[in-house]
Amino acid sequence: MEVDKLIKMANQIGDFFEGNPDAEDAKLEIAGHLKKFWNSVMIKSLVAHVQQQQGAGLHPKVLAAIQQHMQA
Repeated sequence: MEVDKLIKMANQIGDFFEGNPDAEDAKLEIAGHLKKFWNSVMIKSLVAHVQQQQGAGLHPKVLAAIQQHMQA
């Protein structure tokens, strides 16, 4: 899957969790959603995008969730 499509889908998740007033909880929920509903190839591609492109184009909460909860 193209990284642009992954970014679009991840940003939709970020938009959904934008309404959560607790930023830490939102990051946990975003990471949990990705781990639960995305396959490993999709997650690895998105994590690689964060590592290689500093997450360009990603919703800020999605970027923070990946950096905090999904990188080794």
